Amino acid sequence: MLFYYPSNHSGEASVSTQVSPIISKVTADIEQRSRHLRDEYLTMIDSMARQAPGREQLSCGNLAHGFAACNETDKSAIKLMDAAHVGIVTAFNDMLSAHQPYETYPDQIKAALRAVGSTAQVAGGVPAMCDGVTQGQAGMELSLFSRDVIAQATAVSLSHQMFDAVLLLGICDKIVPGLLIGALQFGHLPALFIPAGPMPSGLPNKEKAAVRQRFAEGNATREELLHAESASYHSAGTCTFYGTANTNQLLLEAMGLQLPGASFVNPELPLREALTAYAAQQVTRITAKSSRYTPLGEQVDARALVNALVALVASGGSTNHCIHLIAIARSAGYIMNWSDFDAISQATPLLARVYPNGQADINHFHAAGGTGVLFQNLLSDGLMHSDARTCLGLPFADFVSEPSLGNADISWVKPPAASLDDTVIRDTRAPFAEEGGLRLLEGNLGRSVIKVSAVSAAHQIVKAPAVVIDSQHALQALYDSGELSRDCVVVVRFQGPMANGMPELHKLTPLLSSLQDKGHAVALITDGRMSGASGKVPAAIHITPEAAADGPLARIRDGDMITLNANTGELSVALSEPELANRNRATPPNADQFTVGRNLFSAARNQVSTAEQGASFLFDADTHFTHQRARVEVA
Repeated sequence: MLFYYPSNHSGEASVSTQVSPIISKVTADIEQRSRHLRDEYLTMIDSMARQAPGREQLSCGNLAHGFAACNETDKSAIKLMDAAHVGIVTAFNDMLSAHQPYETYPDQIKAALRAVGSTAQVAGGVPAMCDGVTQGQAGMELSLFSRDVIAQATAVSLSHQMFDAVLLLGICDKIVPGLLIGALQFGHLPALFIPAGPMPSGLPNKEKAAVRQRFAEGNATREELLHAESASYHSAGTCTFYGTANTNQLLLEAMGLQLPGASFVNPELPLREALTAYAAQQVTRITAKSSRYTPLGEQVDARALVNALVALVASGGSTNHCIHLIAIARSAGYIMNWSDFDAISQATPLLARVYPNGQADINHFHAAGGTGVLFQNLLSDGLMHSDARTCLGLPFADFVSEPSLGNADISWVKPPAASLDDTVIRDTRAPFAEEGGLRLLEGNLGRSVIKVSAVSAAHQIVKAPAVVIDSQHALQALYDSGELSRDCVVVVRFQGPMANGMPELHKLTPLLSSLQDKGHAVALITDGRMSGASGKVPAAIHITPEAAADGPLARIRDGDMITLNANTGELSVALSEPELANRNRATPPNADQFTVGRNLFSAARNQVSTAEQGASFLFDADTHFTHQRARVEVA
């Protein structure tokens, strides 16, 4: 199998559009506030790079243990030290549909590498939980923390120091951020992600959502609901809505960490297999043994992070990346915050409509031109850094391309000059909205983010009395009793990372959508998460400081008048500062935090940072943020 690079090899971007002033300013702000932390990070990975290549410093006994189970051909290659030896970190399991195809990837990768005289081993496996299985269940309280566990498991996998490069097999919600955070601790090594692609389109997402809403209203049976869910989630591959998993894939391409145009090629297609082989061989071309050495820690710089942020807001991507991207940045020595997200979103038009922000699914997005068309449009307006480094050894502007498979050979071609379906992707001259999909909300209730790309303009301002609950499970009884048949702002508190691990609260969406469809002005505010499936109801999420850290949410009462204004960025309660401060704090619910493995994460709940710091237990708090660490005693 032969592979061909895009035509430009000069190292200079063929698209020389100057980056826009806002993009430039946010990038410079991130670099400035992070300069000391970034210097420390680069010093760390430089010290690792200056050591002899990993295998050369191992004793004979160490090395013999490392390749004991390899075949004789691979043993001979590993002993020679002059060929690349690649570590595979895999998140395979066959319960998670997106990751089931990874079962055969290690053998595919090893075969592709042997063809070019290199070798690979599975360095380790990491957990990969399915948020779709745990939605509304106790296991969801482990979901966010699993990201940091995956990061730690990745670091353990690479600690053998046997490898010249890394291939990362992961797709879904917490897995990709965790793998990247862990791999960045070995940032002297090059690294690529290899995707498996989305499942073919099944029952349209809009029809699935309609059945969910009818079931919540009591107008559909469990059998009807299960039939709809099974028709939507029906085979191996990633779920087809534009949630966190597919947002992960788009952002990896925007950062140059995944082959261009590779994210949304379906499993089982010949192109999918060819792309896996290409990625395996490509990572050997950018090791320290090559002339195109591209260490991960240098590739993930402020330009790459801002490119990811631009892609996030331009596509209406998952709000989970308001947490994950900050944690990834921190692992690379950068400090990002929600003001960066807000500034970029205000300067970036919304160019994609993919469910839940539209009716198309991710396969339709790919067919309409996909990442290539989206990134070309953004580059043409100076909204992405054209000179950012990528896994092809090319600047980002030349990296943006599409794979083409002919006679078993991959070549790279330019994406379509324009969208093939302007109901799914548009250019910057006729965007779906003049601003991107995220906004920062602030006020006397704290700081929060809202995903507005799926919320109609008529619903972006809500002023209504509060309905306060401390668990998402309490909403159904209120709905069934008729108490919510009015304008209201539902406040769901004690759902932050310190309280219970910050679960996603999708169970609320069908009920709130039903109230909105009945003509009521409704909104949600919470210190929990809603993720990429955030729908048409305005939701102020990730509120910090959270209720468990004595945030204002702990003092809100039923009937308090709350204003959520996505246009002005206001999130407030109609109380004076003394009135709010003098109220007694609510008592956190006496929730079970011991079953389903939750007891093992009590230390994580006590150590975790705020949502705006990435909700991580891996790093010390940064002095650049106000961080209320102490869990308060309830009055």
